[in-house]
Amino acid sequence: MPPSTPKPTRIAVLADSDTRWKWGALTAARIAPGPTGETASAEAEGAQAGPELDGFLLRGRSTPTARQLAEVGVRVDSLREVTAVEFLRAMAEGEYDVVVLALVGGGVQAVLHGLKRVWEGRARRPVVVTGYVGVVYEKLADGLLLRHGADLVLANSRQDAERFRAVYEGVGADASSVTEVALPFLGGAAYDGGRDLAAEPERRPYTVVFAAQPSVPDNRRDRTYLLERLVRHARLHPEREVLLKLRSKPGEHTTHIEELPYQKLAQRFELPANLRLVYGNMGEVLDRTDLLVTISSTAALESLHRRIPTVVLTDLGVREALGNHHFVGSGCLASWDRLDAGHRPEADEEWVARQGVASGGGAYATAFDAARERVAKLLAQPAGLPPLTPYYTPATAPGYLPGILARHHLGPDGSPLPGAPAADREPGPVRQIVRRAARGAYRHGVQRVAPVIRRMGEL
Repeated sequence: MPPSTPKPTRIAVLADSDTRWKWGALTAARIAPGPTGETASAEAEGAQAGPELDGFLLRGRSTPTARQLAEVGVRVDSLREVTAVEFLRAMAEGEYDVVVLALVGGGVQAVLHGLKRVWEGRARRPVVVTGYVGVVYEKLADGLLLRHGADLVLANSRQDAERFRAVYEGVGADASSVTEVALPFLGGAAYDGGRDLAAEPERRPYTVVFAAQPSVPDNRRDRTYLLERLVRHARLHPEREVLLKLRSKPGEHTTHIEELPYQKLAQRFELPANLRLVYGNMGEVLDRTDLLVTISSTAALESLHRRIPTVVLTDLGVREALGNHHFVGSGCLASWDRLDAGHRPEADEEWVARQGVASGGGAYATAFDAARERVAKLLAQPAGLPPLTPYYTPATAPGYLPGILARHHLGPDGSPLPGAPAADREPGPVRQIVRRAARGAYRHGVQRVAPVIRRMGEL
């Protein structure tokens, strides 16, 4: 009699923006133990024997649109929009092996306390995993302590893993949850070394891509400056194709609010014929990139993984507020003046390796093995897992934690507050229309009304 087919790992992913959905869904596929109990290869994420993935989108200002979700290209078995309370109800009623929390730190902390509450008395509970979408360049201690309590806190590089453990140990918190992995969306063909336009005129032009960020820099003057320099570079090099890679279309939001979209600023310029605004999957854009330019975007790490020449701009200074201080020692820091003059940077190999983006030697192919093995080991514990124990409690942070929980309609013990929004069914058409209108009004206020009020206040 043939053996029965093992049940696939069942995973729930809760995300609050398009970028965190991308990180959470791809991470879930990479850390899921194989159905036979053996570790699955990184390439198995799209295979038939892969995990069952249920997606949950946390309702809020950055809830991704259908276009943004399609751009990520992750296949799921189900997908729905929820409040935190609705998600907790689903976790109380559903049978999952792994729960991935792809949220901002406060959201992670609130859901951890809520999960602790709904799983009280259960013989077995899922493994809870969280982490960061990309470069961690601000609020290191704050963000990490808000994520403490998950079974695995994923660090995208050796450097991050060391920093994370130091923070936890420094406050007397358990650091065993910190697990080194890598960014789950790295990949693509390695850069082929450039284009010889004189020898191969029929090939596509040398392509420079500026990867824009929604919130860095955060003021009109600096964003206009960067756009002016991009236009100038395109005019100085008419033989090049220059692309402004944008994260979202007008009316959409990503992880951060964008008050001054480059699309709007570009309307005031006469763009040269070789400069275009593009959207879409970053990996597809990198397929035709010869030089990636940014302030501090995670796109720089994707580019470095492929060995594409990558520049992190110094024009606005090397500052913590911009996040480009993270790239000190990378060999990638340069100004527009140097780029205009033909500079092509060479990344420091040791620095790249410490960031978890080294593509040589097969290191990336095994980057998720430790996390996958740890998840399998936790799931196999005969007595099940102990209750979740976040560092923050009403006793350790009585002036901080209640406010974080209340923002998600949870009380100090993680239970829903009276009147917390929770639906027993999918919203009807009227409710959906009202919700879209409210979200659109909010985004209009952020992108159009708020900047006007701010300028008036400066008069």
